[in-house]
Amino acid sequence: MFDGRWRSAVDAKTEPVGTWLQRHGVTADVLTATGLLSATATAVATALGYLLLAMFLLALTGMHDLFDGPVAKAAGTTSIRGAFFDSVTDRITDALLMGGVAWYLVSQNEGHLVLLPLAILGVTSLVSYQRAKAEALGLSASGGLMERAERMLLLGAGFLFPFVLIPVLWALLALTTLTAIGRFVKVWNAANATMPNRPTTTRSAVLESRWREWRERTTTERKSFRTGESSTRWRSRRSDAEGPRASRTRRNRTRPLRHRSSPR
Repeated sequence: MFDGRWRSAVDAKTEPVGTWLQRHGVTADVLTATGLLSATATAVATALGYLLLAMFLLALTGMHDLFDGPVAKAAGTTSIRGAFFDSVTDRITDALLMGGVAWYLVSQNEGHLVLLPLAILGVTSLVSYQRAKAEALGLSASGGLMERAERMLLLGAGFLFPFVLIPVLWALLALTTLTAIGRFVKVWNAANATMPNRPTTTRSAVLESRWREWRERTTTERKSFRTGESSTRWRSRRSDAEGPRASRTRRNRTRPLRHRSSPR
């Protein structure tokens, strides 16, 4: 939601900071790598139950993820390699955060609720995959109720107020699932719009077309059969008629000539 509605406003605020960081020798790859380190620290703090510390570390992780793009633009080093590195790091970060939450719930003896972070991780991966696959096909699948920035903000609220962490996780699961459904519908409709228009035919028209095709094929077969039969009959009759005549001709050719003798 933030990425679609307030992206231009956020870029206007982050570009000066990215330029300042780039001038002081900070690169986008450094921010991405250090963001992964802060995400690991966040997961460890969460697993050990230090949720307030985990909230500050989560905010630090979000800052790294927020400024790596503007730093790359300021340095003119935006590339496919950097985008790939950032995307892979984001997926690892999601796994670390949900793993830390699951460990915390196990330590709190929450029973089957430890599966809740795993469900959130699964749906989150689906949302990311939908966007990556749609962009690979030349379509757009951005937007939704619960993108990466919204997930981190809501999870940070759960760290700040531990008594609402379980409801926050349920809200994360529900809203992320709605985001996945919305992206699927969006890409599905966009893909249908790119398909060529097919003529709509009724059932009666289809049946009539099949009847005409069968009738033409049957008529052709009958004509070919009749033509072949008459030709066969004509050949057989000709051979029967020419048979005795040919045998007589052969006998006449092989019969010796008899010369009449003159009377004496």
